[in-house]
Amino acid sequence: MEMISKLSLGCALAGALLGTLRPSLPEDSADLILVHGVLYPVAPPGRVVGSIAVRGGRIVYLGEDAGALALRGPATQVIELAGRAVTPGLIDAHSHLGGLGAALDQVDLGGAATYEEVIRRVRLAAGSAGGAGGAGGAGAGGSGTPGGRPPGAWIFGRGWDQNRWPDKSFPDHHALSQALPDHPVWLTRVDGHAALLNARAMAALGIDATTADPPGGRLLRNAAGQPTGVLVDRAMDRARLPEATLADRERQLAAAARHCVALGLTTVTDMGIGQRDYEAYSALRRAGRLPLRAALFIADDPETLARWFERGPEIDPAARITVRGVKMYADGALGSRGAALLAPYSDDPGNVGLLVTTGDHLEAVARQAAAHGFQVAIHAIGDRGGMVALDAMERALGGPRPQLRFRLEHAQVLRLEDIQRLARLGIVASMQPTHATSDMPWAKDRLGEARLAGAYAWRKVLNAGGRLALGSDFPVESADPRLGFYAAVTRQDLNGQPPGGWLPGERLSREEALRGFTLDAAWSLFLDSEVGSLAAGKRADLVVFGSDPMTVPAAEIPKAPVDLTLVDGQVVYRRAEVAR
Repeated sequence: MEMISKLSLGCALAGALLGTLRPSLPEDSADLILVHGVLYPVAPPGRVVGSIAVRGGRIVYLGEDAGALALRGPATQVIELAGRAVTPGLIDAHSHLGGLGAALDQVDLGGAATYEEVIRRVRLAAGSAGGAGGAGGAGAGGSGTPGGRPPGAWIFGRGWDQNRWPDKSFPDHHALSQALPDHPVWLTRVDGHAALLNARAMAALGIDATTADPPGGRLLRNAAGQPTGVLVDRAMDRARLPEATLADRERQLAAAARHCVALGLTTVTDMGIGQRDYEAYSALRRAGRLPLRAALFIADDPETLARWFERGPEIDPAARITVRGVKMYADGALGSRGAALLAPYSDDPGNVGLLVTTGDHLEAVARQAAAHGFQVAIHAIGDRGGMVALDAMERALGGPRPQLRFRLEHAQVLRLEDIQRLARLGIVASMQPTHATSDMPWAKDRLGEARLAGAYAWRKVLNAGGRLALGSDFPVESADPRLGFYAAVTRQDLNGQPPGGWLPGERLSREEALRGFTLDAAWSLFLDSEVGSLAAGKRADLVVFGSDPMTVPAAEIPKAPVDLTLVDGQVVYRRAEVAR
């Protein structure tokens, strides 16, 4: 038997309390037992070789196989693990489930190596044949073909990233407009902080050379002052795009949830929802079609805030849907040079990014949120954005108040003194490991050498006494938590580059990464009493892996099969190859 000493004592006591030396009475028996596995409780760290038993959706036993099997009754389901690894259900502490659902409905532009490839994919989705503007390749036929879209129908796509292209400049709409003259096209950049529109879309939205830049936003223009079709940050907000119906939102959320549980995610977040989004979640919950937990953060919109502040947080007794957070933005994103920096971008002198919200507003909303029982999550990517956000939260908090669980989202580039301040105030650093590995090819160009000291600084946050809640920011990145886990412990891309990892001093241990994707993520969402670790009394949210991500060579972590995902002790995903 292999286990750490403290857990051994706890399991022995649990075994005595549960009567593990006598046959179980029917009313004492477990509903489900997973036997002969390697279990990672998270708190305390370490592993247990043994079994876990579930009754009424909660864990009632964790320890030696014999203790669990003593809880077997006539109706108990037994899953043979045969040495497979079991972790708590994985949690994405910063994501956009609604955005993922919409992205699954849109043209996938992720990984496109050229602008021409972006255009080709959009034309294929439109069902248009032939080519213009360098789109290249044959389309899927005319608009009357299956999968084609009638002229005038909007086409949406997401995932382009000019940093992947040979010419890393932002695109101009002309090639896209020439290739798709009959459809308004809106293509969101990978980070969600910029969009590319074709001429038809700009005309539909009233965007032309006379359109002014809004506060906190920018329309990119060519040398003649004409819009290039690229909108950055708040410039996107002026668009009045077609609204998804409630039925569309429900369908998209359900599809996104199914996608997530297949990856081992049992709790996700949706950062910045509106009333229609909440209605879609509620409808799915009532219909029993939401297979995971969703922690919802309401958008920084006056009408939405007023409604929720009057109503107060929604705390679901079953912990399926909770609404107790407010999402705000301090700045934009680094990839689109909208992240607010204290000094100009190293590769764009004169540009210091965009503050999209004033510090006074951030402080005022934070005060109101705390007074009404809500936590605050502020998006801050640049060092100036982080400083403004922390200033506002510190004024609102009036000193260290970790119990309020205020959060700094992304925290990608911070002054070293602000890392210390974040920890001192008890503000959670909500960070996304795959952002580091996605950004590492060009982050130094944007920031220069000196600012990298506080960039994607997970280790410095922990060393300062801070708490890391890990996530992905999907659909900006993949929803797959295995990729985040791998990035956290290696700081390498999937080809193992660079050797030793990028800024390797910031790597996490596997135990720290697992805690960041489980218990500390749960803590950041006020769900730590329910989920996040394997302990008696907690909800049985579990992931069974076909190979052990805690022990396999690091390069194999992204390929560790998710065999089973359980929520409340119910199997919500089973890999096709896994026998029942």
